[in-house]
Amino acid sequence: MTKGRATTWQERIDIVLYCLANGQDYTKAANHFRVSYQQVYSWVKKYQADGEAALQDGRGRNKAPEELTDADLYKLAMKKLEYENERLRAENAFLKKLEELERRRH
Repeated sequence: MTKGRATTWQERIDIVLYCLANGQDYTKAANHFRVSYQQVYSWVKKYQADGEAALQDGRGRNKAPEELTDADLYKLAMKKLEYENERLRAENAFLKKLEELERRRH
């Protein structure tokens, strides 16, 4: 079995088109381009369902502010508040410990 490798968006399009031109022979395409059978299969299915845009790798991409729904905005605000709350708890614990150490010195 061929181990998958990192591919660019254009490479994925080329692989899918090659596979479709050869009667959806996933094995042949996988061997020719040195990628896994599963990758070829999933890319072809995505391409057939949603076109070239579906082959773009969206991992790590943040949505633009205008793309966020009300629920997304709410979740984002909650995460910010939770982070701030945790930071304040840590700061409070640090100050208490510092105060205790100062009291022990005197």
